[in-house]
Amino acid sequence: MKMRTITLVSALALFANCGGDEEPSISGVDFKQEMRDFVQGISHYAKTKNGNFVIIPQNGQEIITTNGEPDGTPDVNYLSAIDATGREDLFYGYDEDNVATPASESDYLIDFLDIAKDNGVAVLTTDYCWDHSKMDDSYAQNKAKGYISFAAPDRELNTIPAYPATITNENTNDITDISQAKNFLYLINPDQFANVDAFISAVQATNYDALIIDAFFNEKILSQVEVTQLKTKANGGKRLVIAYMSIGEAEDYRYYWESGWGTGNPSFIKAVNPDWAGNYKVAYWEPEWQAIIYGSSDAYLDKLLASGFDGAYLDIIDAYEYFEEI
Repeated sequence: MKMRTITLVSALALFANCGGDEEPSISGVDFKQEMRDFVQGISHYAKTKNGNFVIIPQNGQEIITTNGEPDGTPDVNYLSAIDATGREDLFYGYDEDNVATPASESDYLIDFLDIAKDNGVAVLTTDYCWDHSKMDDSYAQNKAKGYISFAAPDRELNTIPAYPATITNENTNDITDISQAKNFLYLINPDQFANVDAFISAVQATNYDALIIDAFFNEKILSQVEVTQLKTKANGGKRLVIAYMSIGEAEDYRYYWESGWGTGNPSFIKAVNPDWAGNYKVAYWEPEWQAIIYGSSDAYLDKLLASGFDGAYLDIIDAYEYFEEI
């Protein structure tokens, strides 16, 4: 996904453009801890339903430590609740796609990622680059760190890469735990596929150890039968099928969105995201929003469980940055 961080200047400009007053600071909320608690609640609920369900939060690595600093104490409750941590732009794409991430940024992030790895949490990274030499370098640098990586040639995450011709670390192993994966495919925008059958056939023909996909195709959630079809690699090995789920923003193209919703209605919708059409910043600690994510048969996570997904890839974990800045 695109970089989601909004600076203080852009946040204030956003509210001005919306024609409203400047959003007042929200007091009495520990935004990092609220996100930890949210992820831990999702994990506890999911694993109660399916003990093998995989939870992978993407970005927002600062909440790995209790003080949000790379030299801080690992937050053991949070780390115990997650199976892996996802990170975008570690070596390519931080400032611009197909451009190396500044070493200072990579080093800062690696400090957090290594804390996760040292505490038994797998690390999945996605770099955005399309030059073959840069894709090769991305895979090599991630391998040297012991991370499971994917070099995405398009930030839209809408394609199965043609390069490398043989998937990095391709294998016939059965993958039953995310820590066993040696590679993964991140494909959450299936718009280039004519229909769901074409999408499933294309993915079935690959040997990726894990798939991170959108649970919906043309606004219809994949069925148990369809998800099961994706769980076998072309070479016969078993793999994990993990569904993308945004928990730090609401998306107006999702089934839960109601007519008339917008900034301030419901109250947990706080602002539009000017960098990603149809996305809205939410007060993710509010019970009404969390009830949309999990806890009932119509909640997002519960739909993933019912369709037989092996896990959830949680996005916009770094939503706390927005609220810390306004």
